[in-house]
Amino acid sequence: MAGPSGSPVRTLSAAAGGQVVLLGVLAAVAGLGTAGWTAGLAVGAAGLVALAVAARRSGVSAFGPADLVTLGRAVLVVGVTALVADGSAPVPLLVALAAVALSLDAVDGRLARRTGTVSAFGARFDMEVDAFLILILSVHVAGDLGPWVLVIGLMRYGFVAAGWTRGWLRAPLPVSLFRKTVAAAQGIVLVVAASGVLGTLGSVVVVGAALVALVWSFGRDLLWLREQRVVEPKPATPLRRALAAVATGLACALVLFALLAPNDLSRYTPVAFARLPVEAILVAGLVLVLPPRPRAVAAVAAGAGLGLLTIVKLFDLGFNETLARPFDPVFDWTFLGPGLDFLRGSAGGFVATMAVVGAVALALGLVGSMVWSVLRLSRIVVGHRTRATRTVLVFGLVWAILAMFEVRIVPHVPVAARSAASAAYQDVRQIRAGLLDPARFTKEAADDDFRHTPGSELLTALRGKDVLVTFVESYGRVAVEDSAVAADVDAVLDAGTDRLRAAGFDSRSAFLESSTSGGGSWFAHATLQSGLWINNQHRYDALTASDRLTLSNAFRRAGWRTVGVAPAISRAWPEGGYFGFEQIYDAHNVGYEGPRYAYAKMPDQYTLAHFERAERDRPEPVMAEIDLVSSHSPFAPLPTLVDWDEVGDGSVFDPQPAAGTKGSEIWPDPVKVTRAYGDAIEYSLSTLVSYVETHGDDDLVLVVVGDHQPAPIVTGDNATWDVPITVIAKDPAVLDRIDHWHWQPGMNPSENAPVWRMDSFRDRFLRAFGPRTEPSSSASGR
Repeated sequence: MAGPSGSPVRTLSAAAGGQVVLLGVLAAVAGLGTAGWTAGLAVGAAGLVALAVAARRSGVSAFGPADLVTLGRAVLVVGVTALVADGSAPVPLLVALAAVALSLDAVDGRLARRTGTVSAFGARFDMEVDAFLILILSVHVAGDLGPWVLVIGLMRYGFVAAGWTRGWLRAPLPVSLFRKTVAAAQGIVLVVAASGVLGTLGSVVVVGAALVALVWSFGRDLLWLREQRVVEPKPATPLRRALAAVATGLACALVLFALLAPNDLSRYTPVAFARLPVEAILVAGLVLVLPPRPRAVAAVAAGAGLGLLTIVKLFDLGFNETLARPFDPVFDWTFLGPGLDFLRGSAGGFVATMAVVGAVALALGLVGSMVWSVLRLSRIVVGHRTRATRTVLVFGLVWAILAMFEVRIVPHVPVAARSAASAAYQDVRQIRAGLLDPARFTKEAADDDFRHTPGSELLTALRGKDVLVTFVESYGRVAVEDSAVAADVDAVLDAGTDRLRAAGFDSRSAFLESSTSGGGSWFAHATLQSGLWINNQHRYDALTASDRLTLSNAFRRAGWRTVGVAPAISRAWPEGGYFGFEQIYDAHNVGYEGPRYAYAKMPDQYTLAHFERAERDRPEPVMAEIDLVSSHSPFAPLPTLVDWDEVGDGSVFDPQPAAGTKGSEIWPDPVKVTRAYGDAIEYSLSTLVSYVETHGDDDLVLVVVGDHQPAPIVTGDNATWDVPITVIAKDPAVLDRIDHWHWQPGMNPSENAPVWRMDSFRDRFLRAFGPRTEPSSSASGR
């Protein structure tokens, strides 16, 4: 660009000063922290250095007016980067900065044309600023919608990287209004998604549509460039022929893996891959009949589809192994954040970061590899058209015969496979169900018998009692019925029943069917509290934004002081206000000075001891939800009980983790993990029994309930989602009120104990202890 507006050195120096000033303003306005300052300064400095080098190589002696506008946009992008890196900045401020940077994109180009200062340097500068802003926005939005959004930000950089190895990808592209429109839409869509105005579902829809358009745009350009390339024939040496054969074999293996691989580890056997996939036959037939350009489009689409299907299968593998169910493509992205927190707490921040980098690289590599594989195989099919046509016809006939006679090598595994199409169909059905679920949940939430019940009519039979609803992490039915752990856990429960009876307490037990398994404890907590089936993050978010009455709010309305004890929470938890807790004790405000036990930030004994000191001496009765997490995976190292008078600030536990079993010593051996799980449950239950013995009085009522079953490495396949529940009280009148529930005496429910759905507990509890009585006809069953 012509039209001097100052030398590049002075201009870039001024820009550097502007970046520092902007970061200072953000620090003053939004409390920008160290991470934000570091990211902002690093990105700003790297960008200015790159710009200075580019200006020198392009022979730019001064920045023109349009360049200055673009440079101002770059400064704003540095601010956006700092806010995203900080993680706790106000969303409106981030959205405002990004919106201004996007709006100015319409100014610099127009200004360049009006002033006659259009240049290749200015166009490239403008494009790089846009690309980096989209990358940073995709990182931010991916935190809410899932890592798939990162594809939007990484698409162009992947295209550039591919150009380093394929020179024909660096050729100039023709001007395209479609390409410009799609590129401009990415930033707008990401800003709208970041603002949250569309909600999670709306954001998924619009960002997904933007991603599809972007993939289509890049795919169209890729095919055009491929058609324009000049291919020079290379001599077919023996080495080249061998490498070509290896590449073809690898492409076949990748495609067959995508088509035949199960989504459950227990089904990974040689027989699973000794099948004939109908999808391969159909795609090969399609390639043979399509003309060149549609054929290439179909091959790229098929490859991308196989890549995405493989990624979903990998997610299914992980979810089946941890949560005993397949991955939900609409709602389950929210599990990645807690999963990363767990990995960070168990293995450290570096391992967690490398895991994220590796996962993103694997996802991009899978999609790219599948596209390459299908394109390569399609070229081979077309290059041997006659032979390929005969092969497709023969395999098609064979598949039809195998399917007609339902031929199987082993039961339930047909040789005529259509598993990829079935998996895609199930994913589409699941997505449809997910999209319809919000309306269904809104209707369910509106039906609330206790919404307007006055406090004077709530929980009248518990007046003056301290009521503790205590969740024991991973305390599932397997703990009392599985032969590998049940003997020891049953002994703890039976001994606990006897010890509590000796102290004057009695108990009743049964099972609840949890809304989750293997993880997602907050879903179970919300289900029990609200009386609604909370089994995904959208339902949880919708619930906590509603006025649905919770158990704790019912106690609060009736005059109790309400407390939430959540020692695993280490960040802001605004949902606590919805649940009605007047006081929340988390990892930071309980005065704990002892050691950490893998995931658990403190022993259950300290959690209960602090609650006793902080709340039980108050004159008003207290209702508390207490979350005990010592039995959270990885189940080691494990605390041991100390005298309650010695708990203090927790430093008494200092020697225990080093002396205990390490998680690395038991994982992933199923036998050792199961044994460690049983030990962890025994510790938590023994701690509760000891607490009641030590601090229990006539006015204590304790509800002990598991949140969910442990992972399938402990439960095995096809386990129920049932968890034990026990009500403990010293006042006989309390247990008399639930006689019609027909729960079993003691803390140890047998296999014949009643099983309720967890979402039925709130209403039955409120009816049992209110002025109204619950009909005996609804007392048992799911």
